[in-house]
Amino acid sequence: MRARIDKAVVSGVFSLDGQDFDVDNNVWLVGDDDEVLVIDAPHRAEPIVEAIGGRRVTAIVLTHGHNDHITAAVDLREATGAPIWFNPCDLMFWKVVHPSTLPDHPVGYGTQFNVAGTTLASMHTPGHSPGSTCLYAPDLATVFTGDTLFCGGPGATGRSFSDHPTIVRSIRSYLLPLPGDTVVRTGHGDDTTIAAEVLNVS
Repeated sequence: MRARIDKAVVSGVFSLDGQDFDVDNNVWLVGDDDEVLVIDAPHRAEPIVEAIGGRRVTAIVLTHGHNDHITAAVDLREATGAPIWFNPCDLMFWKVVHPSTLPDHPVGYGTQFNVAGTTLASMHTPGHSPGSTCLYAPDLATVFTGDTLFCGGPGATGRSFSDHPTIVRSIRSYLLPLPGDTVVRTGHGDDTTIAAEVLNVS
């Protein structure tokens, strides 16, 4: 059975500079009827576990360390037994949310994940945060961009440890060279394609 992509949307709160904002986060699940890889773990583990549907979880991969992407990671690890993969450049964010535990494995550039007969390769794409990471699945003509690239252009950079020139450089270096029909599956909101975003990156 060919790997497929499932999506769960989990609602919760994003905290920034002492203010709380309601936000919907996309959780991406790549796998088949038997096993699945989970991308991001926002807010609450229960709806993610429901979306997993009893499948074996091979890995929990976090695209970056902002709290609305990692709050449920430890609970999800406990519920599934799967290891957490996380870019250590964002550990300063992790330690605020999960001060008494650590991720299991570092993810950087070129880390490969195999699930349900397909391979995802990580790309370190700093800018939104120092450790922001995208996952490219060429067999599925898809890239999972977290908050690095959205429908409409780059992710936000008006916060601590973010930088607009860096995110633009990351997108131009690693994402825009992908085939134009590659589907961009984002951390929030709707899908787009690489071709659709070429003119939105500046």
